[in-house]
Amino acid sequence: MEDTYRLALSGTPGTGKSTLAGLLSSHDMSISNFEELARQAGALEEVDVTDGAHPVDMGILLQYINQKWQSAPLKAELIDGHLSHNLPVDAVVLLRCEPEIIRRRLNERGYPQPKVEANVEWELLGGAWNEKQNDTPWAEFDTSQVEPAIIVANILNWISDGFKPTSSEEVIDWVG
Repeated sequence: MEDTYRLALSGTPGTGKSTLAGLLSSHDMSISNFEELARQAGALEEVDVTDGAHPVDMGILLQYINQKWQSAPLKAELIDGHLSHNLPVDAVVLLRCEPEIIRRRLNERGYPQPKVEANVEWELLGGAWNEKQNDTPWAEFDTSQVEPAIIVANILNWISDGFKPTSSEEVIDWVG
């Protein structure tokens, strides 16, 4: 395992991505924000009035990223964002959280109800897994009831273990 890599930190809004990114930044890891990368690439579209989100033109973003990331990063880089699993990274950390906890967190943030429901449904169905397109290693971490420091330790262990794939029994399924 090389010392430098690009790691996507993905998950439904409300799973704890930004909290964990902040904690991981103290472990000799640079942090990039997905939305900021999209802004730099000129890939952010106009705000969607129904949910207040900026849709991202992934074609433009991927073209920008492929030019920008032609060589390995100087140190480990974490890309924080709920669509970061769509980028050409070395591994993906997918944060999961019980849908009702996500509902509560997003309501506390003041998200519009349609956006809350869409994100709860996305989490319930494990939406990011439907977008997995290659053999990039993925690992899921349930943030529902676990302290962030413990999740960080588990992520760091997974990294130091060479991003070994998790078994299918460890995949989180809120439905069944």
